[in-house]
Amino acid sequence: MKSAIIQKWKGYKNDPKSFGLFSAVFLAMLITMTALLFVIVYILVKGVPHLTPDLFAAKYTSENVSLMPALINTLLMTALSLLFAVPVGIEAAIYLTEYAKHGNKLVVLVGRTAETLSGIPSIVYGLFGALFFVKYLGFGLSLLSGALTLSIMILPLIMRTTEEALRAVPDSYREGSFGLGAGKLRTVFRIVLPCAVPGILSGVTLGIGRIVGESAALLFTAGTVAEPAISIFDSARTLSVHMYSISGEGLYIEQTYATAVVLLIVVIAINALSDYIAKKFFK
Repeated sequence: MKSAIIQKWKGYKNDPKSFGLFSAVFLAMLITMTALLFVIVYILVKGVPHLTPDLFAAKYTSENVSLMPALINTLLMTALSLLFAVPVGIEAAIYLTEYAKHGNKLVVLVGRTAETLSGIPSIVYGLFGALFFVKYLGFGLSLLSGALTLSIMILPLIMRTTEEALRAVPDSYREGSFGLGAGKLRTVFRIVLPCAVPGILSGVTLGIGRIVGESAALLFTAGTVAEPAISIFDSARTLSVHMYSISGEGLYIEQTYATAVVLLIVVIAINALSDYIAKKFFK
């Protein structure tokens, strides 16, 4: 890889503009990778020494500051949020890409709305969830309120990435399917959608990352109870909220770093699993 980069660098020397652009892009990549590695190494150095058995106790107390209940709640929150957001996002993208006419005002409106929603701060979603799901619908501070709020947050992301993945499928696949006598619905679900799975999973993975790392919205909707949720109407804190809660007290900074290590491992594991599934489908 190093030799390939050097060869490209030498090849661009005769063209100053290309050489400058390549150097800028390479420098940006280097800065990004360095910053990312610094954050990961810093978290590992600060947190790994404080990973003790007490942190993985079944019940949280002020003495052990166990993260196990928060870890369970994080997995439940992620699964429930994806259950709400993924089907709606994928089906909406299928309609906008495969069924709606090009240039349709509805398609333009939905696209602009999705882009707008993607830029709204998470605290605004939290206030909306607190007013609508917690108060108006009467769900209270619960796993359900938090999952519904997060599903609205990640819905534009999943919908837009699914649209791009569907548009990336060559039209010749659709034409070939139609030529063999397949209908529109069969073509979409048997030909187009399987080819778009890797791109769709990329969007889902990004959505999972936002769910796992979210804290502001969940403080207003899911609460901070440090116990595993038995029901979807139980209040529950996730790992990110758990980190916020114990770090705010100022007494458990070491345990906060240890929790950050576990959160980092969970995100890496989810990304690895998504890549594995995407490669299986791609084959």
